[in-house]
Amino acid sequence: MAIFNAADEYTRSGDQNFLFKQNADFFYLSGIDQEQSILLLFPDCPNPLYKEVLFLRQTNEHIAVWEGHKYTKEEARKASGIEAVYWLHDFEAILHSIIHYADHIYINTNENDRYLPGVPYRDLRFLEELRGKYPLHYYERAAPILRDLRVIKSEVEIELTQKACDITGDAFVRVLKFVKPGVAEYEIEAEISHEFLRQRATGHAYNPIIASGRNAIVLHYNDNNQICHDGDVILFDFAAEYGNYNADLSRSIPVNGRFTERQRKVYDAVLRVMRQSTAMLVAGTVWNDYHDEVGKIMTSELIGLGLLDRHAVEKQDPKAPLYKKYFMHGTSHHLGIDVHDYASRYKPFEVGNILTCEPGIYIPEENLGIRIENDILITEGGNRDLMANIPVEAKHVEDIMNSK
Repeated sequence: MAIFNAADEYTRSGDQNFLFKQNADFFYLSGIDQEQSILLLFPDCPNPLYKEVLFLRQTNEHIAVWEGHKYTKEEARKASGIEAVYWLHDFEAILHSIIHYADHIYINTNENDRYLPGVPYRDLRFLEELRGKYPLHYYERAAPILRDLRVIKSEVEIELTQKACDITGDAFVRVLKFVKPGVAEYEIEAEISHEFLRQRATGHAYNPIIASGRNAIVLHYNDNNQICHDGDVILFDFAAEYGNYNADLSRSIPVNGRFTERQRKVYDAVLRVMRQSTAMLVAGTVWNDYHDEVGKIMTSELIGLGLLDRHAVEKQDPKAPLYKKYFMHGTSHHLGIDVHDYASRYKPFEVGNILTCEPGIYIPEENLGIRIENDILITEGGNRDLMANIPVEAKHVEDIMNSK
């Protein structure tokens, strides 16, 4: 038996919650984007009624007035494809009637290696409750199974990601026509948010980074409260979420519409690294080997820019390569329902994977940070850039910024 819970609802203040964000695995399996829901899967259940069951919070007039419409059973059947839909108050009785016919109970826990829970989340609390009531069952991890399932994207998942990419591209072009010396980073963020809402994105995929000048050397800059000055470059890292699937875009543009000679050289170097890195995103590529090769490409570009000395590179400690002074983050991550999607770091890339490609060069002494990022789908014939239609060449960016 496997049991999956919807995500927790988190209190923001007093009587107010943060906007609800569904548990990615629960949404992947059920298509249900509603709080206080449970999915139970028991293929070998002796009672055929309970092989696949969805439990939902039962609505009433009070909930309808204060919170709005909730799924009816029929709507939930249509959205999920699950025929057996019950109200949540039936869960304990149904579970108790069948759990003794299962030896192994699979529980969904967050095993993303970037995540360290400080507070027990719903699945962990649920696991402790089950152990208290049914101590002699074997409790298993659902996460490794979902890790291998979710990383291979279906056609509908690719379509949703492509839509998120397209909306993101439209927002970027809008920004290109808006930016000029004297605008504030938050004004640019407002333009992006406007375009996302106008096209019915479900929100930002993550907190947008609008980092002008020296702010661009802060990798996760989120203040977005400074004025953009003539002569500076703005580093953008923003993207739309659509249908709970995410895009992930980075671009760097000149505030005044023209790169300086030095800015252009750094920009073109990053773009070359991105294109050579993208070519390696094919089925069979191994994560660590890929990043090692990207490091060699980046090292060559940094030498060309005068940022690294060739002789020093020849003597460097392989475990602490010198390029990391100017390019300190990874080049790629999996993308999907989570922006940093759950996937194995040790499994070769496969057909159906969607990965970002996002090299960058950050030069504190020049108050300059350049990052360029597109989203890449691995196919049978190589790969497909889902952001191929979004301006990326320096001249194209400049032309749009200077068009009437």
